[in-house]
Amino acid sequence: MAYFELEEAFPDHARIKVIGVGGAGGNAVNTMIGHGVDGVEFITANTDVQALEKSRAGVRLQLGSQITRGLGAGANPERGREAALESVPELTEALRGADMVFVTAGMGGGTGTGAAPIVAQVAREIGALCVGVVTKPFRFEGKRRLRIGEEGIANLEKAVDTLITIPNDRLLDVTSTSTSLLDSFKLCDEVLQHATQGVSDLITIPGIINVDFADVRTIMSGQGRALMGMGIASEEGRAVAAAQQAINSPLLEDVTIHGARGILINITAGTDLKLHEVEEAASLIQEAAHEDCNIIFGAVIDENMGDALRITVIATGFDLHLPAHEDLEEAIRSHSGRRRQSQMVAAGAIGPGTGPVNRKDMAQANTTRQGGLFSSTQLHAPRVQQVQAPAPAPSRPVTPPTVNNAAQTSSWSRAEVAADPSEIPAFLRRRDENGFFR
Repeated sequence: MAYFELEEAFPDHARIKVIGVGGAGGNAVNTMIGHGVDGVEFITANTDVQALEKSRAGVRLQLGSQITRGLGAGANPERGREAALESVPELTEALRGADMVFVTAGMGGGTGTGAAPIVAQVAREIGALCVGVVTKPFRFEGKRRLRIGEEGIANLEKAVDTLITIPNDRLLDVTSTSTSLLDSFKLCDEVLQHATQGVSDLITIPGIINVDFADVRTIMSGQGRALMGMGIASEEGRAVAAAQQAINSPLLEDVTIHGARGILINITAGTDLKLHEVEEAASLIQEAAHEDCNIIFGAVIDENMGDALRITVIATGFDLHLPAHEDLEEAIRSHSGRRRQSQMVAAGAIGPGTGPVNRKDMAQANTTRQGGLFSSTQLHAPRVQQVQAPAPAPSRPVTPPTVNNAAQTSSWSRAEVAADPSEIPAFLRRRDENGFFR
C-alpha cells in the first residue's frame, strides 16, 4: 500500500498585518509590540525619518522620500497623500501575503490623514480584508484640525472594509485628573490591541464551536463603521458582565450594537464553561441587534483562563448607504502626471502653468526610479535600521497597481495647505549648498 504525505500549500492560519501610518499610528504599533500581541506582523510607515528611528516594528517604511526628504508632511494631508502615492510599490511589497490588514493612524495631521487612505487602498488591491482604526483630534486642537480630521476619516471610509473611530475627547470622560498624558493615549491604543488580538485568537485557536477567517471576512467585508470589543469577567454573572463590556466601549464613537446586521461572537473560558452562560451572553448580544442580523458564534475551551471568561464581539452593518471605493490606479496616475510635469517645469522643458503634457514629452523628462521594498533611493535614510520584510508568499503573486487618473483628488482644500516647493517654477527658486531647490 502506498502512503502519501499531504503537503500544505497554505499557512495553517490567516496572516494578519498591522501598519501604523504617521506618528500616532507608529506609537500605537509600539504599544502593541510592548504588550506582546501574538500572531500579528507589524509595519510602520512614515514621512518622518526621526519617528521611524523610534519604531519597534519589524518593517519600517519611509514614505515619499523624493517629496518630503524624510522631514515629514508638515501637517499637510495632501503632501502625506502624495508621499504615499510615491511609495505604492513599496507599500504593496510590505503588505504582500496578508489576509487581513489593520491600518491605524491619527486623523488631523499630515501623514496619517493623507496617507492612511492610500495604504488602505493598497491593502484591498492585494485582496486583504482591511480594517481602519483611527483617532479624531481633541476639540481644543482647533476647528481647522477637526475639519481636516473629519475629511480624512471620510476618505479612509471609502478605502477600508470596516472602520473604527475613537474621538480623543472621550479620553476626558474615562480618565481622572491624575492620569498622565501617556497613559491616556495608551487607552486608545488598547482598542486597536483588543481588536487585533481578538481576531488573531479567533482564527488561530481551535474551538469546540470553531470560528475561522472566512467567518471574520463574512462579517467585516465592505461593512462600513464597526464595533469591535472584548470583555473579561470572573465569578458569578461573568458571562453577562463580559458581554456588556465587549459591546459598550466608552471610547468608540457613536456606535452601539443596536441595529447591527452582522455579528461575530466568540466565548473563551476554562473547562467550567456552562451552557447557560453561553446562552446568557449570546442572548444579550443578539437581542440588541437587527432582527435580520447574521450572527456567527464560536466557543473555545482554554484551560489557561482559570475562572475568567472572555468574550470577543465584532459587529458591523450599521451603514445602509456606504461610500463608493475610490480607484487607486487613477490616484497613482494623477500623482505621476503632476510629478512629471513639475520635473519638466524645473528642468525648463515647459513653462509654468502649462496644460497636460503628452506621453512623449513626459518620457523625456521622467527620471528612473528603483523599485523594491527598501530601495536605496526611496527608503534608506542614514540612521534608520532597515529590516527585511517577510518573503512574498509564492501562492499569492501580486502585481503592484498601475498608474491611472488625472481627475482623482482628495477632499482637502488646496488653499488650506502649504504649497509644494516642487510646484514652484524653476526661475523663482534657488539652490542651497547641497543642491536642493528652496
